This record gives sequence, structure tokens and C-alpha cells, in this order.
Amino acid sequence: MSDKNRAAYLAWISVCVIWGTTYLGIRVALETIPPALVGALRYLAAGIALAVILRLRGERLPGVVHWNGLALLGFLMIGLGNGGVIWAEQWVPSGIAAVVVATSPFWMTGLEASLGGERITAQGLAGLVIGFAGILLLVWPELTAGGALGRQFAIGIVAIQIAEIGWALGSSYSRRHAREENALGAAAVQMIFGGVFMAIAATVRGEWSIVTFTWRSGLAELYLIVFGSLVGYSAYVYALKHLPMSTVSLYAYVNPVIAVVLGTLLLGEPFGWRVVIASAVVLAGVAVVRFRGRTGTAARGLTVASTTNPRPDERAASAAREAASPVSVRLRGVR
Repeated sequence: MSDKNRAAYLAWISVCVIWGTTYLGIRVALETIPPALVGALRYLAAGIALAVILRLRGERLPGVVHWNGLALLGFLMIGLGNGGVIWAEQWVPSGIAAVVVATSPFWMTGLEASLGGERITAQGLAGLVIGFAGILLLVWPELTAGGALGRQFAIGIVAIQIAEIGWALGSSYSRRHAREENALGAAAVQMIFGGVFMAIAATVRGEWSIVTFTWRSGLAELYLIVFGSLVGYSAYVYALKHLPMSTVSLYAYVNPVIAVVLGTLLLGEPFGWRVVIASAVVLAGVAVVRFRGRTGTAARGLTVASTTNPRPDERAASAAREAASPVSVRLRGVR
């Protein structure tokens, strides 16, 4: 194995681990930081830092002519998408949130079919049924528990569904309005816009006056900024450039496992055979929806959110155009 391939696999492993830990980071940050500010501080800081780094390296950022589209993506995929997950984790355990988020291809499949894109096949329909059965098994006891906790849990699950709709709409928009641009530069501007939208939400909700920081919540927020957004996304782009998309996309199956394990070990979140079996059923449904035939080719209806190359490299560009997975969400959502 060459040094370049070894570095690419290390980058991929970093993506698997880092993006699997962000659910835990969000849960800890929420201990003292209100939800909209968790996202606003993270994406404003990460977006500005990434923009400065790129400019210092002599790379161009997207021009003003592209800002409208990036602002829309920032609203859909960061404001609604990641913002919905942050809101949900006030009441939904981080591991369960990660498993439910893994079903985002279901919404993208349905949206593409409704917009006249790729039709849902029998295999795709079977995957949807399997996946939603797993979700019901995962969340049904809490949904039917009644009382304030049951209602709050239900609100959290609905928030995650809204988040997934935001990701699906953003992914569909990007697929239909693809343009050649530097992926890191576009991500920086998108993060800034997403952070601005979340800062506006925080201001409307009066969160600035009630925010406090402890060493736990402060370190969690810093971790989300530095590792969750900057290091994680850069590692993802590097892995995408040097590894097959079919390999890179496997991180989407590793993230929920890491999130469930960390939530159980560090936060004492519920864990048992029901969680294990339900998570396996959900991921099996996702696999059925995403892949076709023996070749494991991903369904075209879930095209990567940006069909442009992360670097001026034709191999990466080709891989991105053929991609179809939850990776598409995170390329733009910058989980």
C-alpha cells in the first residue's frame, strides 16, 4: 500500500470516528448551551476559520454570484438539517438520534421520485419498509410512554424527520444546480450562511441571555468546531479524492454504531437487545435502498449534494457524480 493510500484510509477512519462522535458532542454541549446557539457558534466559527485558511493558501472562495444558492443550501442543510438534529437531541438520546438520521436516504428516494427523478423500484420499496419497521421498533416504547417525556421524545423524532427533509431538499437542489467550484470553499460559505440563520433563530428565541459555559459544554462545542467541522470535513474530502466512493460511503454505517456505544458508555443512554436489533434492521433497510444488484452500485437518485470535484482532480469529480448515499448529505451538511 502506498503512503498516499495509507493516508487516505487513515482519513476515512477519521471520518468514521469523528462524525460518529459528533452526536455525543452535541448532547454534551446542550447541557448549558441552547440549541440554536450550539449550531450558530459551531458553524460561524468553523466557516470563518475554513475561509481564512483557504485564503491564506491562495485558494478562491465562491463569488457573490453563487451566494444565493449557497445561502439556500445553508438554510436547508445546516439550519433545518443539522439544526433539527441539535434540537432533537435535547430529548432524544444521541445514539438513537444517529440511527434515525441514518435513514435520510429514504426521504431522498421519495423526494426524487416525487420530482420526476428515479422511480422507486420494488427493491427500494422493500428497503423503505424494512427501515421504517426498524425505526418503529427503536422508538415505539418511548413514543407510547405518555407524559411530558413521551411528548418531548415525539417532538425530537419529528424534528429529525424535518432535518432529513431539509437535507433531501438541499441535496436535490444541488443535484439540479451543480456548478464547478472548490468544495472546501463552498462548504466554508455554506457554513457561514447556516451559522447566520441559526444565530438569527437564537436571537429570536432569546438564547444569548441564557447561555452559559462549563468546561464540559465548552470543550464539546470546541470539539464540534475543530474536529466535527474542520478536521472531519477535510478528512472526508481527502478520502473522497483518493478512495472509491463505495469505500468512503461505508462511514455512514459506522457512525451510528460509534454513537450508540459512546452514548451508552459515557452518558448512560439506554441500551439493550431492542436497540441492537432495531439499529441492525434500520441499517439493513438503508443498505437495500442504497445498493442495487451484486455490484453494490449506489442508486443514482441520491446523487451527492455537490457534483463538483473537491479538488481539480477528475477522479474525485467522477466519484462525486456517481455517489449516492448519506455521504451526499454530509458533504453539504458538514456534519
